[in-house]
Parts: sequence; C-alpha cells; structure tokens
Amino acid sequence: MIQLVAFLGNVGRQYQGNRHNVAWQFADAVPSVSGLSWQRKFKGLYASRGLSDRPPVHFLKPETFMNLSGESVGEACAFFKLKPENVLIVHDELELPLGTVSLKWSGGLGGHNGLRSTKTVLGTADYWRLRFGIGRPDHADIAGYVLSDFSGDERITLSLVWPPVAAMLEGVLSGGPEAYLKEWSKKKVVEI
Repeated sequence: MIQLVAFLGNVGRQYQGNRHNVAWQFADAVPSVSGLSWQRKFKGLYASRGLSDRPPVHFLKPETFMNLSGESVGEACAFFKLKPENVLIVHDELELPLGTVSLKWSGGLGGHNGLRSTKTVLGTADYWRLRFGIGRPDHADIAGYVLSDFSGDERITLSLVWPPVAAMLEGVLSGGPEAYLKEWSKKKVVEI
C-alpha cells in the first residue's frame, strides 16, 4: 500500500519548466493533488488526503533540491513510521522517451541523484517509482539538458500524458500498485 508519494524536483521559479521538474509539473496539473492544502513540512511542501477504508496518503514535494531529495523523504517516512515499500517516488527518466511512463518496483538508480539520495537515506532502493520519460539528448551535456525547459510542443504532449497517468495513480493509491505493473511497465501514453 502506497502511503507516501514524493514528487522530485528543484525549488525555484527558474526550475519550474525544466525537464528535471516533470514530477512537480505533474503534481501541479492534477486537481486531486494540486487542490490539496499544502504546507511547509519535512523540508518540503506537504499535504495529505484521506481515502475510504485505508490510512491517509501523504504527498511531498521536497524543497532540498533534487540531489538531497532523500532528506525530505526520510523525514516524512520517519515521522509517519513508513517502510520504503510504502513509498512512491515520482521522477524524470532519461532512458524513456517523452510520452512514455513507467511504474516499477525497485531497480537501479540510472545516475539519478534524487534516487541516489533517497536510497542513501532509506538504506535501500526497494521503493516504488513512477517515471516520466523525458528522452535522452543527442549530446553529452546531460545536466544542461535536464535543467532546460520543455519546448512548447513537449508541453502539449505532457498535457495529454497527465490525465491517464492521474487516473492510474488514483488506482494505485486506492488498490495498490501491483495490479498496474504489467500495463504500466513502459506505457506509451502518447505516441510522438
């Protein structure tokens, strides 16, 4: 059962449209998440929502910057006494093309510093991930790429990605992620 959803990103206006902030963009675009009452807590923005016949779900947007995301996630997990298997980390993924989304359990870190920080603090990489494909650039400047803004066409693609992923997330939160693993392992939500 997922009890904490952490959307990884960088805090600050200059990062809002960045590829690295796709998880925050998703959180801001989904009314069931963006419409919550957010407050500063656990080194980030925090909100919670009750669900019928189960414990509440906690939502977190760490404001520690991507490379230290685990500090925020770890504080929330410690406070609510959550195990890593109850955590869903939402993040950008270079190895998936734009328009593709992947729900997965555990796995490698793929050079993602937010995942590395989370693993360090939680002591394991065994947590759930919801990965938004941003595609790999055809040049070597990965940092510059992830810290660059989506183009206008890419933002239109993302606007088509959000609704089906939001519906899947609601299913994951109410019934658990396992039922969605096969269909959403690497789902092309929008063909480009």
